[in-house]
Amino acid sequence: MSEPITVSIRREVDPGRITEATVWVQTGVNLATKYPGFLGSGWVRAGEDSQIWHMLYRFANEESLVAWEKSGEREWWLSMGEGFIRSERSKRRTGIEGWFDEPTTGTITLPTSEGGTTTVTVAPAPPRWKQAVSIWLGFFPVNLAFTYAMSPIPGWDALPIWLRVLATTLVLTPIMTYWVLPFVTRSLRNWFAR
Repeated sequence: MSEPITVSIRREVDPGRITEATVWVQTGVNLATKYPGFLGSGWVRAGEDSQIWHMLYRFANEESLVAWEKSGEREWWLSMGEGFIRSERSKRRTGIEGWFDEPTTGTITLPTSEGGTTTVTVAPAPPRWKQAVSIWLGFFPVNLAFTYAMSPIPGWDALPIWLRVLATTLVLTPIMTYWVLPFVTRSLRNWFAR
């Protein structure tokens, strides 16, 4: 089973149609909440007069996200925004990658199960030095273990260094991305928040 996926969207909205865009965004949130695996969403404008809007939504796994993205309701909803959405960029995020965004602070509005909304404060991302420490804490032991595991293999030391580094990074990058770094970030969550 895949891990939760967060989709981050940046939209530029026609400034003359802010009221319509506000209703449109909230309608999309309301539609998504009805889909299995929906874990939450939020949206925020960059400023009162800004044309830039940011939205996040999260699903429990790839399958539930794809079901929402391929749904007729979402297709209808997107078509309703064609007149006032000037541009759109989106990113999918899993695991640790959210830590590497530019620090964001402020509040976002989230829907509640009762049909209202609640405001949540968004904490800043941890400082870069804490991010570097967390990566090192995961990477050092994994790299050390891999180096010890490969050293008895005949001919390994005779390979050119670029080939050994290539093999090492091809093996360790997925291990770090899918297992080690998510474990490290969960373990250090309280330290990151300080």
